[in-house]
Amino acid sequence: MIQITQRVILQDNEIEWQFVRSSGAGGQNVNKVSTAAQLSFDIASSSLPEFYQQKLLAKADHRITKSGKIVIKCQQSRSQDFNRQTALEQFIELVKSVGIVQKARIATKATKGSQTRRIEAKKQRGATKAMRQNKTGY
Repeated sequence: MIQITQRVILQDNEIEWQFVRSSGAGGQNVNKVSTAAQLSFDIASSSLPEFYQQKLLAKADHRITKSGKIVIKCQQSRSQDFNRQTALEQFIELVKSVGIVQKARIATKATKGSQTRRIEAKKQRGATKAMRQNKTGY
């Protein structure tokens, strides 16, 4: 079982694992051993609560495909087990991130003091630039 939050728990069989060859430098090890871990998770057919499913499908993330699958590939290490753990941690963080509801921002007005300071700073900057100008006309 995979614990996302205290209330959200997924079964191990909902996640599909595939181990492929890593890309990049690494010599003979890269060419022979499948150490990169690729995690696949179908959002629509999962046991996630409806709220999490909708938020995940609406999220703009390169790891979520248009067909509604989460695909995470991890090839940081030469160890298959370490890559698997890292991919699982990234998956849990992604799912947790949609569970956090952002507080609505309340628009506020700039204070009189802040407006005055801004105008004074603009006047000072203008005065500095005016002093730099060549007034002789050459």
